Amino acid sequence: MNLELKNNTHTNQTMSLPIDYRAGLLFLYSLVFLGGFVGAGLMSTVLKSNMLSITTVSVINLLVVHVIFLLTIPFHMYYYATNSWNLSFDACRIVSGMIHAHMYLSFIFYTIILLARYLAYFEWGHRLQFYRALHAFIASMMVWTITLGIALPATVLVYGSGMTGSDTVCFDFGGALTYPGVQSLNYIMSAMVLLVWTALASRQLYVLWQVYQKHRQASYSHQEFRVQIKSMFFVLIMFLCFVPYHVFRIYYVTRFLENKLLEDINDVFLAFTAFSCFDLLTFASRGMWQPAYIKCCILCE
Repeated sequence: MNLELKNNTHTNQTMSLPIDYRAGLLFLYSLVFLGGFVGAGLMSTVLKSNMLSITTVSVINLLVVHVIFLLTIPFHMYYYATNSWNLSFDACRIVSGMIHAHMYLSFIFYTIILLARYLAYFEWGHRLQFYRALHAFIASMMVWTITLGIALPATVLVYGSGMTGSDTVCFDFGGALTYPGVQSLNYIMSAMVLLVWTALASRQLYVLWQVYQKHRQASYSHQEFRVQIKSMFFVLIMFLCFVPYHVFRIYYVTRFLENKLLEDINDVFLAFTAFSCFDLLTFASRGMWQPAYIKCCILCE
């Protein structure tokens, strides 16, 4: 994708985005929209699981996060298809902010799932079971409230305050980075995501190696090993969808005033974070692909 510098010359109150830039983002969001809703439609298998399991509750929360975010994707698709925003500026802020809320809420629930499975591996998992469905609901609401309680005030007070140009322009909020507080928050959030992922990945590799050492050639036939493989999938999703964005984000925040092109690149990295919605496809199809996966791995030995 040829990421050209956005044209800052306003004609008839519109800002023209390069056609290949818009086509690329339209393609990415279209893939996320289709794949995400296909996976969400096949998620009935998870709803039949143990509703008091902290892992199942976290997966259901992931489903809710993904579906709410997927409902905002058509607005992205329409904007990049028409090169014009015809709704209010507040609607633009909400749609734009949802991709960040989706990213961080997904990251939090991935982390909870991985921590729960680590504790289960060390036989501490029984301490994390909910006693009643109401407790699971309250715990979920606490995570949502704390996360959104931190994000919403910043979104309302600062997000979009540095935006300039036409009323038909959206998703152009780089001007907020001129505030030192916003820069510091970006550095802190990116550093936290990278540090947490590094800790989770290191721990997951250690546990996976321990399980393999325990069972050796028979590992693929043991449920314990397959559970750790599933956990590794979450680590890989976090790595592919979230780590590149936050690594680049640190560089972008540092140099955004020097090169306008960085804002375009940042938008592309941000679009790739939405591919975490594809985790729903894995949940929905796990009963179908596991037997084939095990047979394949055994034949490869």
